[in-house]
Amino acid sequence: MSERIVYLNGQFVAESQARLSIYDSGVTMGDMAFEVTRTFHHRPFRLRQHLERLFHSLATIRVEAGVSLDKIESLTLETLERNLPTEPTEVDWNIIHHVSRGPAAAFAEAFSAADTRPTVAISCFPLTRKLAALAPRYESGLDLVVPPQRAIGRELLDPTIKTRSRIHYHIANFQAQDVLPGAWAVLATPDGRVTEGTSGNFFLVRDGQLVTPPAEDVLSGITRGVILELANELEIATAERNVRLSDAAAADEMFLTSTSIGILHGRSFNQNSVSHGRIGPVTRRLREALGRHVGLDFGDQARQYARMLGTSG
Repeated sequence: MSERIVYLNGQFVAESQARLSIYDSGVTMGDMAFEVTRTFHHRPFRLRQHLERLFHSLATIRVEAGVSLDKIESLTLETLERNLPTEPTEVDWNIIHHVSRGPAAAFAEAFSAADTRPTVAISCFPLTRKLAALAPRYESGLDLVVPPQRAIGRELLDPTIKTRSRIHYHIANFQAQDVLPGAWAVLATPDGRVTEGTSGNFFLVRDGQLVTPPAEDVLSGITRGVILELANELEIATAERNVRLSDAAAADEMFLTSTSIGILHGRSFNQNSVSHGRIGPVTRRLREALGRHVGLDFGDQARQYARMLGTSG
């Protein structure tokens, strides 16, 4: 099959030829906003909302993309169409946007005037391997661990922006693995409020009520919003409020959400069993409702990809 195509600074180029300067501010300082969405049956999921969040991030870090939201939306659809023939028809895609300030000021002399502009990149990457690796998790669930690395509070950094300067996420992931191999990290503030996972938004269920940390304390995920919409349709009581570590420890159910993976339930929290290690009834209802909403079962798709790759996940 042909090589994937990337949109980069006004041109469509082969993925292997998509080059970023070592002096780009996204490289030198992590000065780069990004978004990741996915397709369902080749249709981008809530693309406009993802792009609106991208532009919110750009406004906050004071980067002018030089391209309108509408134009990026149309370029995204064209990039996806150019990439669809490179994979079998049953393969869905991550769509990834990166926008940086462009050349870092300290290295401006290394660039011509024409190249002194923001970096705008749109790429597409098949979900096959990512979801295949997660196939067992849709049945077994996740071990969730709060590592020593703490969340950065909103008084220090706006948590609603999505940028590549996220080294604390990586440290948290390493530390969670040190506690329990295979565990996923969930961040908490220094005063003991759970905020979000490094891989998605955090929800718990207690006495039938669905609870998630308030939007101003987290990256407000697009799928997080969908879950709250679906809970309302299912007449499941919801609350957006502070979640103490003690609240999480006493939860009847918990799960993480993201656009790529949907819902993955937590089978343990800080090495204590949750819902007897099984998916809880409220989580199951929401997972099934999300599947109906997007038109596929995440677990089924992950297992299909595992079979395609000849792996068990």
